[in-house]
Order: sequence, then structure tokens, then C-alpha cells
Amino acid sequence: MIKWPYLPQDLGLEIVKSEGAYLYTKEGFKILDAAGGAIVNNIGYGREEVAEVIKASAIKNTYVLPPFLTPEREQLLDELREHWLPPHLTRIHLSSGGSEANESAVKMAIQYQASRGKSEKKIILTRSLSYHGTTLNMSGISGHAARKRGMESYLPSAKTIETPYPLRCPLGSFHPGAKDYYLDNLRKVIHNYGAENIAALLMEPVNGSSGGAIYPPEGYWVEAQKILIENDILLIADEVMTGFGRTGFKFSCEDYEIKPDIMIAGKGMASGYAAISGTYSTDKIANSIMDAGYLVMFHTFAALPLSCAAASSVLQILRREKLCEKVAPLGERLKQKLTDALDQHPLVAEIRGKGLLIGIEIVKDKEKLISFDEQEKITDQIVSKGLEEGVLLYPGGTGEYRDVVCLGPPYIIGDEEIDLMADTLGKVLNHIQVKYN
Repeated sequence: MIKWPYLPQDLGLEIVKSEGAYLYTKEGFKILDAAGGAIVNNIGYGREEVAEVIKASAIKNTYVLPPFLTPEREQLLDELREHWLPPHLTRIHLSSGGSEANESAVKMAIQYQASRGKSEKKIILTRSLSYHGTTLNMSGISGHAARKRGMESYLPSAKTIETPYPLRCPLGSFHPGAKDYYLDNLRKVIHNYGAENIAALLMEPVNGSSGGAIYPPEGYWVEAQKILIENDILLIADEVMTGFGRTGFKFSCEDYEIKPDIMIAGKGMASGYAAISGTYSTDKIANSIMDAGYLVMFHTFAALPLSCAAASSVLQILRREKLCEKVAPLGERLKQKLTDALDQHPLVAEIRGKGLLIGIEIVKDKEKLISFDEQEKITDQIVSKGLEEGVLLYPGGTGEYRDVVCLGPPYIIGDEEIDLMADTLGKVLNHIQVKYN
């Protein structure tokens, strides 16, 4: 018997084909991928033109050291700079995935501070509810309790600010003073640790699956960045999940009108056709690191030519077919459909998000916002039941914060897929309600 993955899971399936927005099992069962894999795929599966450029690159440039330039790398750099990245982010460091890219961002922030003669500025603030990757360092500083278990004695401790969470603000749900409450928390944390000791704040502009598309109160990020600038603290934006159109903007920082000093974006960059992610920074940061004689080390399989070719092809498809422009209206239709079907459901605390990153928070008691016991594994039950109905939903939450179901389908979906997602979630939640009432 084949055992896969390392720890076999109840939700395991054997997928033999993926096409468009659908997966097909060995038994021929058709599943709508409402999760876009791990909220990765944006152009849909099975694009032959992407496969062709991967093949051509693998033949021409199987492997080339990451510091060397190749036509595939040059094409991707031009594509990113000319059509995607904010103008102030001119430097690009490529890696294989979001965890590596976040590690690189943290290294850059600390090296930059050291290059200025401020080596004491070495604390990386993160947020109480967050996720930045699976490496030891990223696991330690992320606010994701479930993914630390069994490693707590070894992991670095996280220095955190509170994640702005309007639904569960300590002042009350959607309290008018929520923004000021969370900004005061940022100020207090900076004061407690000392601005002279803090290198950067690493944050997700919009919480990904750890919180389920949590948006902060309006105006929060603009004022938060002002506080950081006043205290000489860098802003690192983790857009691994939200980048390249997922929330209806090229990057969600645009939605908040903020300018991160360093940004990470990856998943949608190659839409799952190849492993690639990027860390993007300013000339100021890169030049300071270089002038100090420090190295920004590459990973062996970073910037594989075939990965760069795949990413260039995906990004060109997004532009040519104007798929990013379709995300906002698709998201509005999906959210409205979900609201019509589920807003009054006794287990649904909130339906939130923008574009095609939607979170549905499930609770045992809607009025008091009491969650189900963790051992009930409600999210797992929802995902499992969704698969039975032919829809793959994405599980969210951190163990401490639960239960959250996320939707992050490809940008090519239509009304049929929107209806199927909403109808399936209704059936699944009704099943859970009956089971626990």
C-alpha cells in the first residue's frame, strides 16, 4: 500500500487530471477546485502554452546558477517591472516558494539595519494571527499555533502586535473604535520593545487562510505605516497569497495605498505550473546591503529557468485575457450569493473578503461568537463533506482561531461555479447543524 504524504490524511485523494477549474479523481469523479489548490491557481489548469514554454526552457536551460542571467530570467524581470510591481520596488530576488521568500525578506531587513550601523535593530515584529511559512524561523514568528506543535521548545519566540480583527475586537464586534484600539496596540508594542531594537514589521495586508480573509478597519494600514516610519521600522508585506490579482488588485497593498519597503509575492505568480516566488525591495535597501559587503544568498533551485518561463507565460495570460480585471466583479457575485444563502445561517459568524479570497467563519454560537471545540475538527468535517458534494474547499484557522473555510478559485470561474460553491456550502453547513443540534 502506498502511504502518502508522510503523515497520511483522511482527506487524501488520487487526482489523475486537472483542467480548467476542475480536478478529476482516479475513479472519474469531477471536483470543482474552489480552493485553487492552496489558493495558488489563477489562470486555470491545463494551459498548453504554459506547458510548452516549460518544455522549451527545460531543454534549452535545464539548470543555470541563480546569479547568472538567462533569457527566461530576463523576460520575467522585464514582465514584473514593466507590468506588475509597484514602481518603488525595483529589486527582485527569486526563490522557490513563499517560506523561502519570507526568510529572504527577514534577512534583508536585518542586513539593511546592520549596514546602517544599527545591528541592534534585529527584532522582527509579526502579528498574533498570521502565517508566513513552514521553515523553523517562519514557523516560530508566525501567529499560527497549530503549526508550531511539538516544536515549541526549539522555535524562536514571536514578538507580536494584535491582528486587527473587526469581528472579534475586544471592544466589541465592528466597534467604531477598533482602528484606534489596534493602532494603540502597535504603539505600545513598539514602546515595550524599543524602536531602537526593531528592524521591521512582517505582515499580511489581508490575512490569508490563517484567519480567513480578515480585513483591518478602514484607514488602519495608512496610519500604521506612518507609525512605523516615525520609528524607523521597515514594513514587509507578505502577499504570497494575495499577490497577482487575488483580491482584485495587482497587490492588496494598492487597496490600502501603502508602500512596503519589502514585499513578498509568489503563489499566483506561476499559478502552480512551477515553483517560484519573489522578494521585492527598494534600491535603497539593496544598495545599503551591497555597500556593506553583505551577501544575499540564493537557494539552489531558485529562479530555475523553466520556473521563470512558466511565470512569464502565466503573467502574460493574466494581462492578455484581462483576468485580474474580472476578479472584483466575480468576487462581488460570489460574496453576494454566499450572503443570500448563508448570512442568516446559525453557524455563520461572518462572510468576508474581497475578490476571489473569501472567508466564512463558522461558530457554535453566533450571538456569543463561541467556537466549536477544537477536537470536533469542524473545518475538516466541512472540507470532507464538501468533497463528497464535488467541491474542494480550503481549510483555514490556526487552531486557536477556528473554524474558517476559505474560497480561492481560479479567475476563470463563472456563474455555474459560483452557484455550486454557494449551494455546496449551504448543504454542508446544514449537515453540521443537524449533527450538533
